[in-house]
Amino acid sequence: MRQEQFVTRYQQEWQQFENWLQQRGEQRSRKTTPSAELPGDETIPQRYRRLCQQLALAQHRGYSPQLVEHLQQLMQRGHNLLYRTPTPRWQRAVEFLFADFPLAVRSQAASMWAACALFVLPLVGIFVLLQYKPELVHLLLEPSQITQMEKMYDPNADSLGRDSGTDWAMFGHYIMNNISIGLRTFASGLVAGIGTILVLVFNGITIGAVAGHLQQAGYGEPFWRFVVGHAPFELTAIVIAGGAGLQLGLRLLAPGRMRRVDALVEGGRIGARLCLGVAFMLLVAAFIEAFWSSIAWVPMWGKLTVSAVLWLLVLGWLWRGGRGGGHAH
Repeated sequence: MRQEQFVTRYQQEWQQFENWLQQRGEQRSRKTTPSAELPGDETIPQRYRRLCQQLALAQHRGYSPQLVEHLQQLMQRGHNLLYRTPTPRWQRAVEFLFADFPLAVRSQAASMWAACALFVLPLVGIFVLLQYKPELVHLLLEPSQITQMEKMYDPNADSLGRDSGTDWAMFGHYIMNNISIGLRTFASGLVAGIGTILVLVFNGITIGAVAGHLQQAGYGEPFWRFVVGHAPFELTAIVIAGGAGLQLGLRLLAPGRMRRVDALVEGGRIGARLCLGVAFMLLVAAFIEAFWSSIAWVPMWGKLTVSAVLWLLVLGWLWRGGRGGGHAH
């Protein structure tokens, strides 16, 4: 076969493979998953093997050095992508936490802001209301809950929030409790988003009722000393889990041009990645709550200073994480 006929027959294949290589390089930098197929339902490994065979033919038949060099370059680029050393797991985990997760949060900005409003507005509203109408707390909390909260945050008690001698036991308890709340907040989005809305509003009302009552009844100082440390990670994680649930419910109600099942699968994929980051945040919150929040001898200014630093770290991480690094939402 003459070289002109050889090129005419296979040139389209080479161009398709080169286009895939270029797209794959871009997708690697953006951390997205490429297609493993080419036109004609031929997989990339199959096309790569065909390219190797075509290169061997070109060399055997003595085709021009320019053609052989072009095929060799395509083969080498394909080999580098198909057989490169996998990124270590720890490196992938670090990249996810510091780049991919913040980008995923920002990519769902509308749902995140909606979740923030559904959680924060009831919390602040109930807190303020109880400063003027303290008797309304009995409509929001059971008498046993009120008694328990007052006992935990009694200014005359030796401990702060709980017995600080049970740090490791409480660490495990906080992990299970916090992560279960986060997962419920997300998963309830399957009920057309209504479940997530109810969970966010309920948690906002409950937290606002507890904080508002304790503040009005004179238990505010020990309460704030206990909660301000882990609040940055815990409250932000609840909002992100809520945003993940809302985007899932929205895709169920308004799938757009996608089939409803495909939109739901896509929403589940996004939500699963968000929940991985939420689980990390709640793990950190549980650690802080178990080993820092219950320390009674740290003064109020010390607890507030640490809390302010943690809020800056959390918000800066979510706002700036992944910017300029070649990642995509």
